[in-house]
Amino acid sequence: MKRLFPFLAVCALVLLAGCLAVPVEKSGGPGSVVVPNTNVNAIIAAASDVFPQYGYSAGPVNYPDSISFDKKSGAFGKILYGSYGTTTSVRVKLTMVPLSGNSYQLRTKVYRVTDAGQAGFEDSRAMMGLWSGEFKPLLQKISAEAANAGSM
Repeated sequence: MKRLFPFLAVCALVLLAGCLAVPVEKSGGPGSVVVPNTNVNAIIAAASDVFPQYGYSAGPVNYPDSISFDKKSGAFGKILYGSYGTTTSVRVKLTMVPLSGNSYQLRTKVYRVTDAGQAGFEDSRAMMGLWSGEFKPLLQKISAEAANAGSM
C-alpha cells in the first residue's frame, strides 16, 4: 500500500499537467469552432441568421457571453421527455469565449426544456456533451459568416 500511493500521485500529476497543457483553442469540447478576427455582434448576427434556417427561434440572451436558441421537440421528443400538459423544447446555448487576436471560440451546450418561456414553470436539464457535437456544421456556417468582421 505504501508503494501504491506515490504511484497514484505521480499518475494524477501527469494527467493534470496534460490537461493544463491543452491550448484554449482546442479545449472547447466536441463541435467547438474558432472564429478568427471577429466581434460578438457579428457572431450574434450570424447565429441569428443560421439557427432559424434549422427551425430554431431566439431564446434567452446573456450579452456578450452567450445566446440561446429553442426548438420545439417533435413527436419522439414528446414521447421521451413530455408529460401531460407540458411542452418540451431543445435549447442550444451558444457561448462565445474570447481568444487572443480578436478571435472567439464558439461552444454549444444542449438542454431539454419543459414549459420554455413560461415564467416560474420553465425547467431545463443539461443533456450529455455528445449532443454539442451535432451542432458543428451550424457553428461552421456561423464562423464563415462572422469571420474577419474585425473588432467592434
